[in-house]
Amino acid sequence: MRISAALMVVALVAAPLAGTAKPFRLIVTHLEPPLVPNSVMDLAVELGYFAREGVEVELVRVDQTPLAVAALMSGAGDMANIGVDALLQLQVQGTTTLKAVTSPNKSLPFLIATKEQIAKPSDLLGHSFGVGRVGSLDYALSRQVLGATGVSMDEMDVMTLGQPNLRAQALVAGQVDATTMSIGTWMSLPDKAGLHVLVAPDAYYTAAPVVNKVNVVTDATLADRRADVVAVVRALTLISRDFSANPDAWSTEIARYAPQLDAEALTTLGQSFAGGWSVNAGLSRADLQYTQDWVFATDDFKGASPFSLDAWVDFTVADEVLAQIGVDPGSDAAGR
Repeated sequence: MRISAALMVVALVAAPLAGTAKPFRLIVTHLEPPLVPNSVMDLAVELGYFAREGVEVELVRVDQTPLAVAALMSGAGDMANIGVDALLQLQVQGTTTLKAVTSPNKSLPFLIATKEQIAKPSDLLGHSFGVGRVGSLDYALSRQVLGATGVSMDEMDVMTLGQPNLRAQALVAGQVDATTMSIGTWMSLPDKAGLHVLVAPDAYYTAAPVVNKVNVVTDATLADRRADVVAVVRALTLISRDFSANPDAWSTEIARYAPQLDAEALTTLGQSFAGGWSVNAGLSRADLQYTQDWVFATDDFKGASPFSLDAWVDFTVADEVLAQIGVDPGSDAAGR
């Protein structure tokens, strides 16, 4: 499957390294560095982390996970950052050649924002709720979060709106009554008049503590370019450790992509990610097992049979990286 040039942009190319192999193409599903820890993929290019590990990385930008999968399977990239639910759906459908090797941002700091007259979750009944698409990660997670309060999204007008920034714009414009977005997107809104946070990030994660996204490669890439895969994972882990130790450094580097936020807001945002950085590559077996169990309990997987984590996760790359740089005592458990 080919991807339209209008939907795919190759950007942020690292300086060529003499004597190296062809560039390693990393597919991401954001069109600019996001105001969440997932931005380590962009910043690792800009700040030379990949280059220092001896691998030249190009970022390939597409719109949402389905196009990222299509790009990876068509050979337009070597690694892709995709939703865990999409990876598991591929496994169920018989595509067993993709393996997760790291998660640079296990759990996006989601929140639910609404019009201020919606004071409690039950007030959402009968109102419109914007989602990326029915069955998307934000849809499934928010369904669980609201379900924990006794509120069903089946009793709302669910509207497909696409990317978080589009959902946020629709909320501001009054085209939708509520939606899910990251805390970074929320803080970036220039005008929050008439809006408020109904479910804060901490409460959201407590109700749905799942691993949202992972970086996957094909079995062929893992076999043919393992050294590059290890180098990419090592670079992402190292930059995550640096930002975990000094969140103000992240706030400084991301500032060029958030002109709407002042230094104080960016500092607050960076500090809000404490404990959220993948300092050990983000592949806790316990966390991934919980995630798989949760995904298989959703409607999209009704009747599907679960399988071993090793069918879709390759722990050996992260283990090799941790053997090289040691295990960080931070909150990103490295248990196998």
